[in-house]
Amino acid sequence: MKRIIASLVLATFLMGSIYGCADKAQSGAGVGALAGATIGALTSKNKLTGAAIGAGVGALFGYVVGNEMDKHDKAQIAKTLEDQPSGKPMTWKNPDTGVQYEATPTTPYSQDNKIYRDVYIKANVDGKEKDLKAKAYRNPDGTWVLVQ
Repeated sequence: MKRIIASLVLATFLMGSIYGCADKAQSGAGVGALAGATIGALTSKNKLTGAAIGAGVGALFGYVVGNEMDKHDKAQIAKTLEDQPSGKPMTWKNPDTGVQYEATPTTPYSQDNKIYRDVYIKANVDGKEKDLKAKAYRNPDGTWVLVQ
């Protein structure tokens, strides 16, 4: 069943990418669902339930990130994770979209032989605030990779 879910999500993402009908939000949702399903299946006692829940959470997070954030914003989050002390927010405004962001990193921690940091992100879109919690790990080359 896990393979069916993952295959459907991957097929949806690939079809949208190949035919050009997927926008950033749809692509983000597809990638988020796939990543969430994989993480959920690997970390849950009930693999099927974990995959389903992970896919749903990942799709939602991926949609929001893909819809609202571009390379500039992701670079700012990486800078936040690298440079900001725990609990100290960093703010910026996307010059293209006008969206105002605030990212607050938490204390780094070790898990599965990787260094992780959670980051709380607030986005002010058209006067409405959206809150996200993301998780990132540090690659051996020093770059940060958002995983959730």
